[in-house]
Amino acid sequence: MSAHVTPVTLPIPPLVPAAVPGTLTDDAFLGGRLQILQPEKGYRAGIDAVFLAAAIPCVDGDKLFEAGIGTGVAALCAIARNPTVHVTGIEVASRHALLCEENAKRNGFTHCLRVIHADVKEAMRKDLAEFPRHGTFNHAFANPPYFDEVKSTPSPYLLKAQAHAFGPEDLEMWIKVMYTMVMPRGTVTIVHRAETLGKILGSMESRFGDIRIAPLHARQGAAASRVLVQGVRGSKAPMQLLPGLILHGEASGFTADAEAVLREGSAWRLR
Repeated sequence: MSAHVTPVTLPIPPLVPAAVPGTLTDDAFLGGRLQILQPEKGYRAGIDAVFLAAAIPCVDGDKLFEAGIGTGVAALCAIARNPTVHVTGIEVASRHALLCEENAKRNGFTHCLRVIHADVKEAMRKDLAEFPRHGTFNHAFANPPYFDEVKSTPSPYLLKAQAHAFGPEDLEMWIKVMYTMVMPRGTVTIVHRAETLGKILGSMESRFGDIRIAPLHARQGAAASRVLVQGVRGSKAPMQLLPGLILHGEASGFTADAEAVLREGSAWRLR
C-alpha cells in the first residue's frame, strides 16, 4: 500500500474581519480557505502542520485530539477538510492557546474546536476535570517541537524557546499521551524530523501496530527531511514504509501532489 493524494472539496467558511496587531501576521492556508493569526516572531507553524492534518484518516463525526495545538493550523486544516469532526487540543503557551481560539472564531469553526490551556503531560492525570476521559478519541495527532534541549541554543523569543526546548524523554511522553487518549483501533499520527524516526518507532513499539511511515522529500533524489508516522492502537499488523511525497519539482515550485495538499486541501492517504 502506498500513500496517495485524494482530492476533496473544501467549504469556505465566513471570515470575521478584524484588525491585525503589528506583532502578528495573518497567514493564508489551504489556498486562502483558512486565515491564521500567528506571532510575527518566534515559533510559527508551516507546511508540516498541513501535511499532518491531511494524513489523519478521519470520517464524519470523529473526535480528534491534538497534543500541542499551537495556533491551530493543523487542527483547523483537519476541520476545514471535514467540518463534522471535533478537535480537542492542549497548549501550554497561553498566547498560542488564545490565538488558536481566535483563529477558530475568525474562520467560523468555534463549534468544532476546544482548547485546553495546560501542559501536554498533564493529560495523563485522571483528577483534572477539564481534561477529557482517556480512550475516547478516534484519532490523535501532533507536530512536536523539533529540537532537543541539549543540542540547540535557546531562542531569544520565549514562545519559540518553549516550543523547541524538548528534552530527550519528551517525544516518548507525547506519544504515550496520544496513545492514552485514543480508543482501541484509533490512530496516532505524528510529523517530525527524519532523524528521530528510530526514537518514534521505539516509543510506538508494543503500543501500536499497522504503522505507516511516509517520508517527505524536498526534491527528487534528496534524503527525507521529515517523516509522517501513523500507527493503530492495539493492532498487530506489520509496519509499512510508503513511497512518501516529493515537495518541489525542477522549477523550485511545489509538485502537483504537494500543491494538491497545500493549496487545494486534498487528503494524503496513508491507509
